[in-house]
Amino acid sequence: MSPGQITTGGPPSAGGHPALWDGVDLSRRGSRVGERIIRAFLIGAAFLSIAVTVGIVVSLLVPMLTFFTHVDVLEFLTGTEWTAAFGGKFVWDDKEWGVLPLVVGTLMTTLIALVVAVPLGLGAAVYLSEYAGSRVRRFMKPILEVLAGIPTVVYGFLALTIVTPILKPLLDIPGLYNMLSAGLVMGFMIVPTVASLSEDAMSAVPLSLRQGSYALGANRMKTTLRVVFPAALSGIVAAIVLGISRAVGETMIMAVAAGNRATLTFDPREGAQTMTGFIAQIASGDAPQGSPVYYSLFAVGGLLFAMTLVINLISIRLVRRYRQAY
Repeated sequence: MSPGQITTGGPPSAGGHPALWDGVDLSRRGSRVGERIIRAFLIGAAFLSIAVTVGIVVSLLVPMLTFFTHVDVLEFLTGTEWTAAFGGKFVWDDKEWGVLPLVVGTLMTTLIALVVAVPLGLGAAVYLSEYAGSRVRRFMKPILEVLAGIPTVVYGFLALTIVTPILKPLLDIPGLYNMLSAGLVMGFMIVPTVASLSEDAMSAVPLSLRQGSYALGANRMKTTLRVVFPAALSGIVAAIVLGISRAVGETMIMAVAAGNRATLTFDPREGAQTMTGFIAQIASGDAPQGSPVYYSLFAVGGLLFAMTLVINLISIRLVRRYRQAY
């Protein structure tokens, strides 16, 4: 032992040196190459995600600026006619650039999907978390999550070939394409997202809160609605907002079942075109680079990006507001 080194055989609380334990210098940290490599990898992954986001913004921003040098922003956001298709001359004055029909179609189908997904998803989450036994939960939850893995184009064809023929005579749907069928099927598609995340949030609520509620005489339903549900509200809100984001960004169901005609209508029985449906239609065609239609893709994509960003910011604010730590 070198002169002046302090040793102790007891814990720091017993009067020993806080950095030493039985002669071992705890303040000395050896060089661990593996930890430094892992840390560098994690930092690189974080910066890569930021770089990808910045790259997406830059790739959208430059063509968007070109688009808005020819089209007024107010006209783009409030116009009620959208004729950016392949027909006609490839000149700016030959088209109508009001994106409102696409926005309304997107919001209508999203609202219909939420009417289906939120009650069913929360109901499934409550059952799996509070009522189902462990065997039932282990069996049903994976089956529920399988729905999230079905390709969305399959949902689109189900809406077109099964749901629409059923609803058409019942609701007097005039055509083959309509927002109602697309929204209903999309709602079933996002049920697993809402149910799985909400169930995880409810299962994370401490058992002591449930036991305290039962000790006060509450039954299971009251405990679920007045104790567990409020305690898991931040996770439930996050699940619903994630479902909204997925519904807003859904492409194939809208392209297959909702139609490709940009019409401003609030009647769900009518066909309409969503923002993602327009992007899928034009991007898969022969829009020449540098044409007005080509630049309109980036304008619509930028607006969709902004809408998704606003939804996520609202989600973060709500989660922070209702988050409870135990």
